[in-house]
Amino acid sequence: MFSRITAFVYGVVCYLAFFGTFLYAVGFMGNFGVPKTMDSGPQVPFLQALLINALLLGIFAVQHSVMARPWFKRMWTRFVPETLERSTYVLFSSLALLLLFWLWQPMGGVIWNVDNPSVRVALYVVYAVGLLTVLVTTFLINHFDLFGLRQVWLNLIGRPYKSLGFVTPGIYRYIRHPLYVGWLLSFWAAPTMTVAHLVFAVATSAYIFIAVQFEERDLVRAHREYADYRDRVPMMLPISTAKRREDAVEGRIAS
Repeated sequence: MFSRITAFVYGVVCYLAFFGTFLYAVGFMGNFGVPKTMDSGPQVPFLQALLINALLLGIFAVQHSVMARPWFKRMWTRFVPETLERSTYVLFSSLALLLLFWLWQPMGGVIWNVDNPSVRVALYVVYAVGLLTVLVTTFLINHFDLFGLRQVWLNLIGRPYKSLGFVTPGIYRYIRHPLYVGWLLSFWAAPTMTVAHLVFAVATSAYIFIAVQFEERDLVRAHREYADYRDRVPMMLPISTAKRREDAVEGRIAS
């Protein structure tokens, strides 16, 4: 059984693993500043590279989605203390990404290459904005709870953990998933889009749009007010919500 101090140290280590992985991902996707990027390293035959990359993406997708489901958490916490469940999820996610960074295969070929210096800078700015959006939105909904630090801290000081209520701070009033918008911007804002980058961007984008369906189903079950929020607020594009409110009201009247 973990002592409170050991559990806290474990949670901090898991968080540091996440933060280091996030920083490496910045360079990996942007093709700068890290030992191995998306397009660096020796090339293997195309089909071999495609199969390896698809397997790596699949491992991350399965881990990231399955471990987040409530049924898995109920089973998992029979073996892992509830205090450490989130930290362990964060650690496994980081390890899955590090495996992807380590074994990812470049695939050659360029889909597009922007030569205009101003446009290249603009795309890098969009890339940075996307990553900052990811980071900032986690703080809006409690960064430290999302990555397990709040849980181990409360355990350390002997206070019971209480789940956070449903809130819609800042940009969450206008779109339901700004964090995913940030990731999508970072995936696609590439001055040079290689075949490997395109495979990564298409696969991760598809994963987001599939995973969000399961996530919203869980949110509706966990928070009664989420169904109304989903009716009123668009998923990822801040289109006018007035029409959505009218449609939601008309739908409730008709039912």
